[in-house]
Amino acid sequence: MTINDKKFNIVLANSGLTIKEVAERAEMSRTRLNMILNQKRVTPQAVGRVARALGVRTEEIIDMEE
Repeated sequence: MTINDKKFNIVLANSGLTIKEVAERAEMSRTRLNMILNQKRVTPQAVGRVARALGVRTEEIIDMEE
């Protein structure tokens, strides 16, 4: 599972949150969130935490073509 950069940035912009605020809501460090965003493969749990922090469903931030 991978987080789609374009989708993530759109959702982030719509949320009005900063990366730091998303990391805090996901209960992880900014460094960890950046690692998750830059990885080619991410665990479903990590994607779920990021999606919940943004207030969206996981489908709204992941690549579906896998």
